Amino acid sequence: MKLESLHDLYVKELHDLYDAEEQIVKALPKMIEASSSTQLRTALAEHLEQTREQVRRLEQIFRLHGEEAKGESCKGMSGIIDEGKDIVKHDENPDVRDAGIISAAQRVEHYEMAAYGTVRTWAEQMGHTQAAQLLQQTLEEEGEADKRLTDIAMNLNVEATRRAG
Repeated sequence: MKLESLHDLYVKELHDLYDAEEQIVKALPKMIEASSSTQLRTALAEHLEQTREQVRRLEQIFRLHGEEAKGESCKGMSGIIDEGKDIVKHDENPDVRDAGIISAAQRVEHYEMAAYGTVRTWAEQMGHTQAAQLLQQTLEEEGEADKRLTDIAMNLNVEATRRAG
């Protein structure tokens, strides 16, 4: 794909995000299974359903632009997810593993917030009002997920520290 205009770059980044979301949909069940905290499992399971809705939202945006909904390999998300997979393998201390899972999940959220914020801004600048609104909705959900993970981490990190000592 040639990048001759901001719209070309915008569409390229939407494809990248689509692949990132699909990778997350595949990775979250493993993170849920590896989590020992009920609160963390619930938050991740709810975010999995939300992520599936975000995929549908991206598909709607592609339709608005007459584009095919397909992913373009998101290497950034792939690397973040690979790091998360390494953490999931550790079972020495479930509280520490849960803290690591939260860390990995928050890295995912931060990557998404950066990417969604950028494409939302571009959509606004190009007058793609409906797409910008859909992207803003996802951006807000990602921010809420990050805050929820922070709240869970505050409790789990205390527990991980207590049990390790």
